Amino acid sequence: MPYVKRPQTTEPLVKLWDRKAQKCGLHHTVYSVSGDQYTGEWMDNKKHGKGKQVWKRAGIVYDGDWRCGKRDGFGTLSRTDPETKDYTRVYVGSWRNDKKEGAGSYFYSASAFYEGQWSGDQRSGWGRMQYENGELYEGEWLRDKHHGEGLILLANGNRFVGTWSDGKKNGHGQLFFLDRGQLYEGFWVDDVAKCGSISDVGRETAVRPTVYPIPKVCLQDPQAVLIDAQAYFTEDEEKSAEITESIHKQYSP
Repeated sequence: MPYVKRPQTTEPLVKLWDRKAQKCGLHHTVYSVSGDQYTGEWMDNKKHGKGKQVWKRAGIVYDGDWRCGKRDGFGTLSRTDPETKDYTRVYVGSWRNDKKEGAGSYFYSASAFYEGQWSGDQRSGWGRMQYENGELYEGEWLRDKHHGEGLILLANGNRFVGTWSDGKKNGHGQLFFLDRGQLYEGFWVDDVAKCGSISDVGRETAVRPTVYPIPKVCLQDPQAVLIDAQAYFTEDEEKSAEITESIHKQYSP
């Protein structure tokens, strides 16, 4: 009589262990061999939802939203201070596909920070940057550089308002020398002023005004200039008429 093999009714241990190892839903802290740890929500064995990730060797902590194993949504990135060993904020804002995307604030140091738009981990869009040397830029950005319309306040109080390209002044702009009460208006190419004019603006309230004001350029006798111009064009028309008449006489039968 032939032997009939009956199908196995119990689940193999390998599949059972693999199914139990799959993480889904809210879990307590999961530790890695490298010392990293994650506490939060999972889906299909990937970080998904709210969670906190600690990278031990890098000294970085991310606390926020996750999507399919990547930072996506709103979250805070912190780094260990080498002196105090406490975590200090580095970035607070939006993420997409594990990169800074949308509105967010980045803290470079205690006195330098950026507030504005991000795209692909770079400052792009409208934003405000406070530099360590005291300068402040507010305007448009593209790939981490000033690009478009923008205003920069220098540490000495002077300011520039105009267009930028690739991080440099390019196009029309106004440079206010508030310390000496003057204004330069003109055209710029790669941070170099090419053509423009300078005038006195707020000289009375300037900290270090120039010794002499810039004289106003004007015509002493505008009426005389107008009369001379009319006479010049009238004389020119008369000469043109004489030349035309002589040509007609020369070629007429």
